[in-house]
Amino acid sequence: MSGVGPVEPGEGTRAWDLPAPDAPPPPEPPRGRLAQAYTRHRRLVLAIVAAVALLAGGGYLYVTRPEEAPPDPPPYPSQVVGITYLGREPTPENAPPKSFSIGVELTVQSGPQVTVLRITQPYAGLSLASVPQLPFRTRTGFPHKINITMQVTECAQVPRNAGLPFLDVTLRNTRAIQVHSFILGERYAQDLSEAVQAACGTNSASSPKP
Repeated sequence: MSGVGPVEPGEGTRAWDLPAPDAPPPPEPPRGRLAQAYTRHRRLVLAIVAAVALLAGGGYLYVTRPEEAPPDPPPYPSQVVGITYLGREPTPENAPPKSFSIGVELTVQSGPQVTVLRITQPYAGLSLASVPQLPFRTRTGFPHKINITMQVTECAQVPRNAGLPFLDVTLRNTRAIQVHSFILGERYAQDLSEAVQAACGTNSASSPKP
């Protein structure tokens, strides 16, 4: 017996065969004041954080940088000063009796300025004065002429034939104060002996010191 019955629903067409719809996302929790402020000023906060990180990194690099070696100290004055004997000079008219004059040239080769504090010589029978007057400063790299006038005060204490006479010069710069002896050579020794003999006579001066 045939007949038409109710139409059966196909597979997947029934309500319980369909997939359940996606559930809506849970509502976000309410934000606090700090979170809301961060949201409004996010760019500013990020810029401040980046600046703080940059400063911290720069400070670390500065603290951990390799230390530079300290500059070398200036040289001692005696290491950079030279004196050259120039020869006899005219004796000033107002010089005392038994006086004679010589000229020397002082040069500071390098380093800071040098001050000449004192100039002396080793013989007790001679006094010494210089022009320019002491103390005076010198200019680095420029020759400085000094006129020295000596007076024979006691012939018995001046050698007739000085072997290697010298001048003791007290020098000062930013490094130290030093007394240095400058030997001026045979020409100075000869001029000194001739000046002493002229002032005292050939028979009045003593024999040379050893």
